[in-house]
Amino acid sequence: MIPDPRPGILDITPYKPGLPAPAGAVKLSSNENPLGCSGNAARAFRDAAEKLHVYPDGSVTRLREAIGKAEGIDPARIVCGAGSDEILQLIGRAWLGADDVVLQSQYGFLVYRLVAMQSGASIVSAPEREHRTDIDAMLEAAAEHKPRIVFLANPNNPTGTWVPREDIIRLREGLADDCLLVLDAAYGEFVDDPAFESGMGLVDQYDNIIVTRTFSKIHGLAGLRLGWACAREEVIGILNRVRGPFNVSVPAVEAGIEAIADTGFITRSKQHNARWVDFLTQQLRGVGLEVTPSVCNFVLVHFPSTPGKTADDANRFLTAKGLIVRDVKAYGLPDALRISIGLDDDNRRVADALSEFMG
Repeated sequence: MIPDPRPGILDITPYKPGLPAPAGAVKLSSNENPLGCSGNAARAFRDAAEKLHVYPDGSVTRLREAIGKAEGIDPARIVCGAGSDEILQLIGRAWLGADDVVLQSQYGFLVYRLVAMQSGASIVSAPEREHRTDIDAMLEAAAEHKPRIVFLANPNNPTGTWVPREDIIRLREGLADDCLLVLDAAYGEFVDDPAFESGMGLVDQYDNIIVTRTFSKIHGLAGLRLGWACAREEVIGILNRVRGPFNVSVPAVEAGIEAIADTGFITRSKQHNARWVDFLTQQLRGVGLEVTPSVCNFVLVHFPSTPGKTADDANRFLTAKGLIVRDVKAYGLPDALRISIGLDDDNRRVADALSEFMG
């Protein structure tokens, strides 16, 4: 007889990643870097094969120093993990209990709900306005529900939208002092607008902000699972108490050190992405589709409810063309598809296929 799990565990719907691409198809469902990763990072990964019998440095000192140098922050304010997903889980483990509330925006990243439910906490979603986080709605929900943690992805997945620095500050100022604001900046490197603030510049100003980052997106190390967070040293000390002692592998450390230093690869990735986000947005709007303005490495495309032209119809059509994209029903967006930016020919194929689909 299997012992019953803690109450609420069986209510969790496991996270479903983007579908893999069968042989001959193109995977545009997981927001991966189509350019791969830094050649320096790949070489460091291969060289790490000689060290696989050795435990990693539990404090990942060299990686934190490399991140600190690249970002201009004190390594003592950094904690690393197996992807930013693990950092989010650690935050839940450290601060959430059964009587707590987590607040997110309407189309917040699905992992936030998982973090809440795994801790027995409840989740509240504030409505968005035109697929953008509505700070007034967030503050209204916070006043009513008194959240322990507020998760805010900026920019957001799956919408691709963002909120400016002044709104982040307004949100933080409007929350209770004992509420932790977690700014998930997984896609922050793609944004060049001077009004954007990942949150890194606010850590000195506020005790109760954590900024999470990842190597999975612009650095192209999704397969290694590597992420990090920045906060006050006292906050980092709490997270270090709940993380595993060797939660970042030797190959991930070595590849991460090289990846964050390779500014040339980062620049090429940003330029490629900006070009093709603009291309797809223009082309798909040109055939009558609504595309949410995106600063990320994907576009959110909205389809009509007309039979034969729905998101489900489009998904089947693209799949038949060998183009695997992301169904976003789980986010409450049944009439939309999220399409990752691919290589040049992949993006042209998407535009041509949806032009044909729309007739």
